Amino acid sequence: MPEGPEIRRAADQIERALQHKQVEDVYFAFPELQGYEEILQGAVVMRVDTKGKAMLIRFDNGYTVYSHNQLYGKWYVKNVYNYPKTNRQLRLALHNEKKSALLYSSSDIEVLRDEEVSEHPFIAKVGPDILSEKVPPRDLLLRIKDKKFFRRKWAILLLDQGFVAGIGNYLRSEILFAAGIHPSLRPIDCSEGQLVKASEAIIRLMEQSYRTGGITNDLELAEKLKAEGVKRSGYRHWVFNREGASCFICGTEIEKTQAASRRLYYCPRCQKEEARPSAR
Repeated sequence: MPEGPEIRRAADQIERALQHKQVEDVYFAFPELQGYEEILQGAVVMRVDTKGKAMLIRFDNGYTVYSHNQLYGKWYVKNVYNYPKTNRQLRLALHNEKKSALLYSSSDIEVLRDEEVSEHPFIAKVGPDILSEKVPPRDLLLRIKDKKFFRRKWAILLLDQGFVAGIGNYLRSEILFAAGIHPSLRPIDCSEGQLVKASEAIIRLMEQSYRTGGITNDLELAEKLKAEGVKRSGYRHWVFNREGASCFICGTEIEKTQAASRRLYYCPRCQKEEARPSAR
């Protein structure tokens, strides 16, 4: 599943293709949405927003197209009517004079009036979006300490879109490693220093992943490894998908576990399973 940085990068691509241009043709695959084709045809795309893993295409006539890629959704931007060769099913197409924005495989698409967007079930409950909102580390630290989140396991909390929007499986492992937190711990089990590191890592790694196309490792180290001929999968992350490989920091073998029915990777030495005595 694409995570927040990947959705924001897709939104940037769609915005470059469609922003301030009139949509000349609209296609919805789902019958319940086909009545909106005529409404959106001729409208101008004002901007493309994201809220975590959701995308919001805003039009000048007061309508917004909401989409969520879920597990299999994928956006393509092509020259107009130049469809990709794929076995995926086209769900939404927006065409202007020069470009087509095409959404395949997603089943979570809606058309909303602008005033309805904030009340959408996903938008209403989702947490702050690091890539579209200004969220200082201090504010995020206070959120971590909120009673709604403070006693929940980190490995579960970080996947909760109501906590922070856009964090998925690879970011979860990387954030915990950067903060030196064992995946079995809760915020209440951690030192103040670990909580500060966690708040900073959430912001830093989401922004870095967005800028670099998914690299969460130290960038200088990643460049060094790349120059040595290491494949991208070998230098992209600190720990994610590196089971059995050596930790870049201490050399300990990276381990894999399961949390929330999804794989999670960590370094048992850099992320020791030690809770503050008062938190036990």
